Amino acid sequence: MKLVGVILLGTVLVQLDATMTNIALNTLKDTFKIQLSTLQWFGTGYMLAMACVIPATGWVMVRFGARNVWMGCTALFLVGSALCGMAWSAQSLIAFRVIQGLAGGMVLPLGTAILAQAAGRENLGRVMSLIGIPAAIGPVLGPILGGLIIDGPGWRWIFYVNVPICVLAIAFARKMPNQKIPIRKKLDWFGMLLLSPACGVIVYGFSDAGSKASFTAERPLLMIGVGLLLVVAFTVYALKKRKGEPIIDLRLLKVRSFAASSLVLFLASIALFGAMAVLPMYFQQVRGYDPLKAGLLLFPLGAGMGLSLRFTPKLIRRFLPRSIMQAGLVLTAIGIVVYTQLTPGTNQILLSGALVVNGLGIGAVIVPAMTAALRDMPPASIPGATAENRVFMQLGSSFGSAVLLVVLQTRFKKIPDIMKATKGKADVHDLIADAFANSFYWVMGFAVAAMIASVLMPGRKSGRHARPRRWS
Repeated sequence: MKLVGVILLGTVLVQLDATMTNIALNTLKDTFKIQLSTLQWFGTGYMLAMACVIPATGWVMVRFGARNVWMGCTALFLVGSALCGMAWSAQSLIAFRVIQGLAGGMVLPLGTAILAQAAGRENLGRVMSLIGIPAAIGPVLGPILGGLIIDGPGWRWIFYVNVPICVLAIAFARKMPNQKIPIRKKLDWFGMLLLSPACGVIVYGFSDAGSKASFTAERPLLMIGVGLLLVVAFTVYALKKRKGEPIIDLRLLKVRSFAASSLVLFLASIALFGAMAVLPMYFQQVRGYDPLKAGLLLFPLGAGMGLSLRFTPKLIRRFLPRSIMQAGLVLTAIGIVVYTQLTPGTNQILLSGALVVNGLGIGAVIVPAMTAALRDMPPASIPGATAENRVFMQLGSSFGSAVLLVVLQTRFKKIPDIMKATKGKADVHDLIADAFANSFYWVMGFAVAAMIASVLMPGRKSGRHARPRRWS
């Protein structure tokens, strides 16, 4: 349990930091007198840095040991946080956020790999539910804490508050088992030079598409195209590589449970983070709530995920992961249906109830998917498998946010034409609410796609000595 506490302390810290800072964007814009085109790099630079280092996580953990890498990443995150708090310009703040991202990108997959190796197959479901805690509380508590800090000591303390927590995490991590596996192979630099830029460029393309409200604009299209070409080049290279191992072993996708679970996690991340990108905007733009109240209204989502994470491990012992995931996706869809009918006056109790149901569903998808993805993996393959999973989730979350923002902005652009066609008789608030409602049909679509993908999961339980089931 001490190991679990150490890992959760670090992963919660990274998740909270990512969501707390979102609430500070308007304050930073006014403080540094910058345009939105510059401000977007505050988040984009962080995501790019995370995406670029994730592929190397598995190799670094195996080569240098879990404890050493964990402490190093936490120390780097501490330095980045302190520098962000002392930033004197928008450019310096963006650069220091990149440092934070380089550390945070490894913390999340590293924490999953450490606990998965320590837990073993029998306790994997329980451990994966614990790993889901940061994902549950980050989007909920982050905006609330961020709003309190900005209204209190000021935006710099969003970063300074990380320093003592990092010190505490490093002190506790000294007794963590190192789990170092002696190897002689060198880092696959060529694979790294293909895959890391690929992840970074694709994430940037998605982010740029979201800000421009178009996937067909020249720069997003070019970035995504270049990223996909690099992915294709890496795939060809990785599958042909004979000496040593590629930075990400694509042969793991031959294991049916891993491949199907990764696809479900990718699609579920699109639905989850797409919804999280637009929900606070609805509460602020349609309901007129301030950022703190908008953050508080997301609490039911975290409460639902928390309940789900509490009971899902017990269900995993009794039922197939596929069955639990499908039940979770049904609950997710039920919660989303309410949001496809949004109006300016939709009952808040109904919206909160839908968020609880949605949270229950999300927790029932993520935990079984992560458990099934790693259950058939030998211990030596877990670091690489967790890194691959995190790549899929990172790309899914970026893609989901971009898609929903593009859909939303496209609908917003039609409002002036509708007002003109109706000679001003249409209610602007109704039209804005309808734009948000329309975007949730896309969330529903991705949830249905995840349901279809879940059918690919093996329809049997993995015994203690069962051999991994591969594609026939």
